Amino acid sequence: MNYLLIFLGGGIGATARYWLQGFVYRFASAGFPYGTLVVNILGSFIIGVVMTLLGERFVVSPSVRVFLTMGILGGFTTFSTFSYETMALLRDGSYGLGFLNVLASVGICLFSTWLGITLAKLL
Repeated sequence: MNYLLIFLGGGIGATARYWLQGFVYRFASAGFPYGTLVVNILGSFIIGVVMTLLGERFVVSPSVRVFLTMGILGGFTTFSTFSYETMALLRDGSYGLGFLNVLASVGICLFSTWLGITLAKLL
């Protein structure tokens, strides 16, 4: 059942991302990825609100949490999950792991993208 919820939520989130990025680019220049930045900022804010409310104020089924976070927000932006998980590490006092997550996620992902581009050009 969770796979179906993630599938449906992911479609909603991805569609929302596509719409919001298009909306932002109607008003912003194409020289900087403003649409992606807005999506990442908004997604990070929303996951902070949702996880706090679901964890501290409201009792909901795990399926609702999966649909909202992994589904909708996962389809909207995985950056929100990265941001929340990093904040959870920092909140729990795992400062080294939090900063390691930032450095590894950004650094290794950028390297992986570069590697993928480089290898694809060789094909």
